[in-house]
Amino acid sequence: MSLADLAIVVIWIGLTAYVVLAGADFGGGWWDMLAGKGERGRAIRDLIDRSMAPVWEANHVWLIFVIVMLWTLFSPVFGAVMSTLYIPLTAAALGIIGRGAAYSFRHIARKPWQRRALSATFAVSSVVTPFFLGAAAGGIASGRVPPGIAAGDLVSSWWNPTSIVTGLLAVAVAAYLAAVYLTHDAERDGRDDLAASFRLRALVTGLVVGVLVLVGLPVIEHQSPRLWDQMSSGRALPVVVLSFFAGIVSMLLLVLRAYISVRLAAALAVASVVWAWGLGQYPEILPGTAVADAAAPNNVIATTLGSLAVGAILLVPALWWLYSLAQRGSARSEP
Repeated sequence: MSLADLAIVVIWIGLTAYVVLAGADFGGGWWDMLAGKGERGRAIRDLIDRSMAPVWEANHVWLIFVIVMLWTLFSPVFGAVMSTLYIPLTAAALGIIGRGAAYSFRHIARKPWQRRALSATFAVSSVVTPFFLGAAAGGIASGRVPPGIAAGDLVSSWWNPTSIVTGLLAVAVAAYLAAVYLTHDAERDGRDDLAASFRLRALVTGLVVGVLVLVGLPVIEHQSPRLWDQMSSGRALPVVVLSFFAGIVSMLLLVLRAYISVRLAAALAVASVVWAWGLGQYPEILPGTAVADAAAPNNVIATTLGSLAVGAILLVPALWWLYSLAQRGSARSEP
């Protein structure tokens, strides 16, 4: 494996972590929006707040990591993506900012109308942001981001069948992950009624994800033939199969109320989709541009990865400890 390949693998690990962890946070905003009124609605929102509060800022570290690594090690790709996909990425950035501000300030707002406005901003941003990020990913996957600054169409690069399906799938996956994670959080808090509610939501949302995947398959086949070939019969096929079976297992675990194990299965199913995309597109990173062609010199890659390894000695244990503390509680044994 070359240094350029190693660099793109490291970036993909960061992207996977962002999708699996921050995706669940975005999904929490979706369920916050649909929580309803009254005591039950407050209980659902309180559960979402308790689950998100310790980690929602930390989860965005992964997005910053991906952006910085792409900028440093694959600057031509960074320039092409950021300029051609300027509209959806700007919309996603505004969504992240608005979502974070609304989430923070709604807890100290004194007037009911302020809390309602901030809650609406938080909920809408939680849906809009993953859609635009998914639409941008769909533009890249369908080959609509050519090399060069703003070389692709500023609208059709992200507003096309592949991007729309990918954006909707990103929203549905975020909602599914959030519902799966919140089942165990509710059970740990002794709220079996909320655990049952989120279990049902996870099952329904999982079916929606399955439908969107089925809708997306012919779209990918028609608009991204090379990616389709790799995912249907090439190097990405084993990962696609893994994602399919992990998704089925996660649904079965929900039926069995195995709320801890289902987290791992759901995360594996989503992570496998991200890696199927990467493997399907490799060795190209943009149309006509291989990973090796867009990479920085080897000495830059080696220095960056070396610095990353040193930093990871401090960062990874800290993040692990944070997530562990967030999950501590009187968890019950799963069946």
